[in-house]
Amino acid sequence: MKFLPAILTAMAVTLVPVGAYAQSTQSHTPGIGHSVFMRGTVVRAAGNDLVVCIGSADGAEPGQELTVYRVSEHPHGPKGPPSYRRTEVGTVRIQQIIDEHFANATVTSGTVERHDIVELRRP
Repeated sequence: MKFLPAILTAMAVTLVPVGAYAQSTQSHTPGIGHSVFMRGTVVRAAGNDLVVCIGSADGAEPGQELTVYRVSEHPHGPKGPPSYRRTEVGTVRIQQIIDEHFANATVTSGTVERHDIVELRRP
């Protein structure tokens, strides 16, 4: 039992650098969700000019094409919960990266509105 405090101290010392490393790399490395599923929302839509919530931290680059989806709610009746459906409504192309979180894009097909979802097109 006298060795238990030493083991706990060693574990605590080991955990601090790991947590510090995770925090220091978090803003520089995209998370697995973004590296696999690059997805965001349209935060501003002015005609064909858009700002999307996808930026350099997500791996976004000028020229990438994104599929645009609109979510609609469908009630199930008085006792059931509503269901939600994603419908493809168009495509956009990233023109310029604004910063880590945002990019300028233009509509290449369809009609895109604020709050629509944009997702990297799969080959």
